[in-house]
Amino acid sequence: MTRHLVVGRFDATDKVRIPKARDELQTVLPLFQNAHLGHGIGRALKDLRELGLTPSEIGVDLLIVAAHVHAADTRISRGSEAQDGWTREIRLVIPVSDPQLWSNATPILERALRFLTGDRWSIGFRKRPKGFATLVTAAPPSLLPIPFDGVSLFSGGLDSLIGAINTLEAGGSPLLVSHAGEGAVSKSQDQCFGRLKTAYPSATFERVRVWMNFESSLVEGVQSEETTRGRSFLFFSLAAASGTGLGREFVLKVPENGLIALNVPLDPLRLGALSTRTTHPFYLTRWNELLHALGIPGRLENPYWDKTKGEMVSNCSNPRLLRRLAPESLSCSSPAKGRWKKQPQGHCGYCLPCLIRRAALRGADPTPYGVPNLRAAPLDSTEAIGRQIRSCQLAIRRLAARPALAHTLIHKPGPLFDHPDRHAALADVYRRGLEELGRLLRGVRAEPA
Repeated sequence: MTRHLVVGRFDATDKVRIPKARDELQTVLPLFQNAHLGHGIGRALKDLRELGLTPSEIGVDLLIVAAHVHAADTRISRGSEAQDGWTREIRLVIPVSDPQLWSNATPILERALRFLTGDRWSIGFRKRPKGFATLVTAAPPSLLPIPFDGVSLFSGGLDSLIGAINTLEAGGSPLLVSHAGEGAVSKSQDQCFGRLKTAYPSATFERVRVWMNFESSLVEGVQSEETTRGRSFLFFSLAAASGTGLGREFVLKVPENGLIALNVPLDPLRLGALSTRTTHPFYLTRWNELLHALGIPGRLENPYWDKTKGEMVSNCSNPRLLRRLAPESLSCSSPAKGRWKKQPQGHCGYCLPCLIRRAALRGADPTPYGVPNLRAAPLDSTEAIGRQIRSCQLAIRRLAARPALAHTLIHKPGPLFDHPDRHAALADVYRRGLEELGRLLRGVRAEPA
């Protein structure tokens, strides 16, 4: 196991000495590239400025913090750098506009990241160098008020598409925020946004996104990491930074169905950080604490925490539009995996997000799947094609035999003490979510080949 230190530096003049322990491997993260803020941050700020938004310096700090987190998360391999094959030890030293403010918020930040990624994070802050004290260029003055009334995540998935449709149908003017990922994800985001623009020509809404990537050789002698458990931190950071440009209190909507938000492990062996915690209630609450500590007047909300994906589909404010746009959305956990078999990128049809999507759209699903018919032949449960299905079937049977277990199982992924009044509703959405999956998987055979 190797302990890692990632130090952000603006340019060659940024030479503040950062003490390093003997057993730490230090990596420098260059923040400026070609005289501009790099890693997609400068481009995102430019896009916000063109929309008439001027984020605060603390908002820019959030993006810089997110760059450090994303670099460490994606460029430090768990396999070689963690003693247990998962938990890494990562220390960050980050230049920010107000080190004291950020230092006060450090316990919240570290707690959130430990929960999200399962790693041991230690984070320190230092003052930005003098030449970089101000990084925001104000948007041109305008006599018109800022048109956006809130911020909403827009991943290109079915849930975020439904969230956008419902907001627009209610007369909202959202700023949609995306993280541009691999090709299939970016394509889905572009297509969904374009179709929404066509469907709501008179509505006021726009989109901003960040593309953040790093050289594979950023950490010397260490391979990259593919699990990207910390990606949502970047996603939320861009959304919160954008919200600081609204000049008032704002709600940051995180549209996610309750089953996926809870993400109860399907079997007892799939615990801890092996299950994603991107929109878990505990994590969202820590984000709200962080925004409060930083003086950012925003609040994260998941409007669909108590709804299954099928219920989100059924209750969509414009079902006809959703039927037309659903094929453009992307739910698959690994849409690029088909390329290794020389198949089109898209929905595999058998990962957990694909199964939940199929269950939600059952009977009216135009999505092309890599495995179009789950009942055509037995699926090998020792391989990826049948493993999740078998785990789902076991979880469904377990809960059907002992329904009261739901009240215990919802606590497995993480603490729920922030919302004791929601425990019964969370147990119920978990139960209903598995029932949806059960209807999809009835008659599907998953067994060792």
